[in-house]
Amino acid sequence: MTDEPFPRRLASERITDPERIRALAHPIRLALLDHLGDVSEATATECADAIGESPASCSFHLRTLEKYGYIERAPRRGREKPWRVVSAGLDMRPDPAIPGSTHALAAVATLGVEAEFLRAREYFDHADAEPDEWLQASTFTRSTFWATAEELAELSRELQTIADRFAGRHTDPSKRPPGARYSRLVAIANADPRFPVGTGPDLGHGAASEHEGGER
Repeated sequence: MTDEPFPRRLASERITDPERIRALAHPIRLALLDHLGDVSEATATECADAIGESPASCSFHLRTLEKYGYIERAPRRGREKPWRVVSAGLDMRPDPAIPGSTHALAAVATLGVEAEFLRAREYFDHADAEPDEWLQASTFTRSTFWATAEELAELSRELQTIADRFAGRHTDPSKRPPGARYSRLVAIANADPRFPVGTGPDLGHGAASEHEGGER
């Protein structure tokens, strides 16, 4: 495995094809894609060490990711044959014109949320071992608000790029300031499925509740 800067510029990719989306509906494939997104390239054995699976299992799932266009072979390193991602990021969206795309996306998103929940729980389980400055720097924030579909879409785009200020640090250690740590951000923005347009939780006074921008 190498952490050298990427020798190529990668663009993000938008995906609506339900068959391609369903190919990610497996925890090992998601873990492999996450790992390859954090390093410039890695072999099946290196991936196995990173995610705690067998090399044979990783090889099988890496080939599946290659089949559906998520990764490709990197240049050989002697006898080693590493893999690398083909896109800087994935923007998966359901297409109402394509049957099954919403269901496929929901299956992948559910696996992703479960994986992030486990990571967050591990962090909180070991929070007492963290230096206070890092505990104070972290946050768990929730908000409820009223927004149109256009406003929610704009917020989603902002959240997708909010960490761009740290771009390049994954692959170029020289860009990391002293004291920097590998950190994570998870964000979900969605309309509350319990309330159609024009309805909201009743506070008992005929008004809808609103908690703007606060940590709860």
